[in-house]
Amino acid sequence: MKLKELKNLEPKALKTKLKELKLELMKVNVQIAMGTDPKLSGKIRHLKRTIARIETILNGKKEDTTR
Repeated sequence: MKLKELKNLEPKALKTKLKELKLELMKVNVQIAMGTDPKLSGKIRHLKRTIARIETILNGKKEDTTR
């Protein structure tokens, strides 16, 4: 997902998306640990970056509500 799309989502939807992405990342890591499909390295990078973006957005929204 693009950053613009993520920023427009509600915090609840972002948390749900975050859980989905972490689960998908875990599945990909298990596949790599088992020795299957080394083509997934690009997908891992994409998943990690998207997870980091969502966490950053959630932290920013948390700060906005405390002010």
